Amino acid sequence: MGVDSFVSWLRDVAVSLHDNAAYLTELDSAIGDADHGANMDRGFQAVVGVLDETSFDSADELLKKAGMTLVSKVGGASGPLYGTFFLRFGTALAGADLTPETIGKGLHAGVEGVLARGKAELGDKTMYDAWAPALEAYDAAVAGGSDLGTALTAAAEAAAKGRDATIPLVARKGRASYLGERSAGHQDPGATSTTLILESAARTLP
Repeated sequence: MGVDSFVSWLRDVAVSLHDNAAYLTELDSAIGDADHGANMDRGFQAVVGVLDETSFDSADELLKKAGMTLVSKVGGASGPLYGTFFLRFGTALAGADLTPETIGKGLHAGVEGVLARGKAELGDKTMYDAWAPALEAYDAAVAGGSDLGTALTAAAEAAAKGRDATIPLVARKGRASYLGERSAGHQDPGATSTTLILESAARTLP
């Protein structure tokens, strides 16, 4: 795998988020600002614009540019969080061979960046409720000798379970936390977009 695989991933993410923009905004309208779908769609369309105009020599350069684009183009909390994820992911891959192990290190670095910005914990009803089980599943698959595709599929499936597990939770972070008990019964939009991004990775990176 090389730069082209990551280009394919980001383009596929853009398509997936565009197709699901209304759904993400519907989820966000219940417990947030009703803009998550539109913001994510706009941000990744901007990333596609960069991909159309720029060629990259390495995956780390590509991911860092994608991260900077998201930070500058996406409003709300999701821009800085996802932008930081891709920035840290790219930084972790600099100079490394692209193997399941190094991709795992990049995913961990990205999520650590998200945590540093968002200060979320498991069970807070945020995107981390999808990321945490995804990382655990990915690590277990790689430790067991799985290839990248199998590990990413395991991560995406675990993220989906984490996403679904946000429904009964009471939000403790972000806009949704203002609703208190009324936030229970609604699926977290950030955990949903995280799952879409990982499902896309499983389709395109291997």
